[in-house]
Amino acid sequence: MNAAPADQIRLLDVQALDVRLSQLAHKRKSLPEHAEIESLTKDLNQLRDLLVAAQTEESDCAREQTKAEQDVDQVRQRAVRDQQRLDSGAVSSPKDLESLQHEIVSLAKRQGDLEDVVLEVMERREAAQERVAELTERVSSVQAKADDATGRRDAAQQEIDGEIASVTKEREVVAASVPADLLALYEKLRVQQGGIGAARLYQRRCEGCRLELNITELNEVRAAAPDAVVRCENCRRILVRTSESGL
Repeated sequence: MNAAPADQIRLLDVQALDVRLSQLAHKRKSLPEHAEIESLTKDLNQLRDLLVAAQTEESDCAREQTKAEQDVDQVRQRAVRDQQRLDSGAVSSPKDLESLQHEIVSLAKRQGDLEDVVLEVMERREAAQERVAELTERVSSVQAKADDATGRRDAAQQEIDGEIASVTKEREVVAASVPADLLALYEKLRVQQGGIGAARLYQRRCEGCRLELNITELNEVRAAAPDAVVRCENCRRILVRTSESGL
């Protein structure tokens, strides 16, 4: 394949722009905010799970407290009725009186036990409410950090995307000035060779594989016509000659 030396030089410009695009893509993918957001999201999900569990516990305690208070109220009302019967004198039988008094005593004990249950449930509910408040505050704090990191990431990506668009446009202009067959070979080699399809020959060294050409390879390059498209014998990339090639 043949191509004017100037076209081959422009191919190096295309390569430089492709390298820049690869660097920008890597920079976009490797923004520190990505790891920060991932970590914060993990923490946020864990905290939300804990918050749901605490809210569920508080809700369960609320229902348990309501039930226990209703039980206390029922026992209290029954005790009041029994006391009223006792005070009214309506019960005259000694046996019935004894039974009624015994029931009043039993109800008093039952009421005391149930009130203890209410207190115990209230303490658990209060602890659950404090846990809910604490976790709600922590969720808000971590969410704020995640929002901040997301904002910084988006801003950085927007800046990088702007540069990518600019470099891509420049690349399109430069690539359009390179002969189609030379550009096609470059694109093929770039895919095969990890993103580098053309390299400069600098001081007798291929800047693609970083290996110095031996004397036989150098003589072959020297003998090649100026418009010949030379390939590196080691990495097979397009080897572009310049005034600094050391030939």
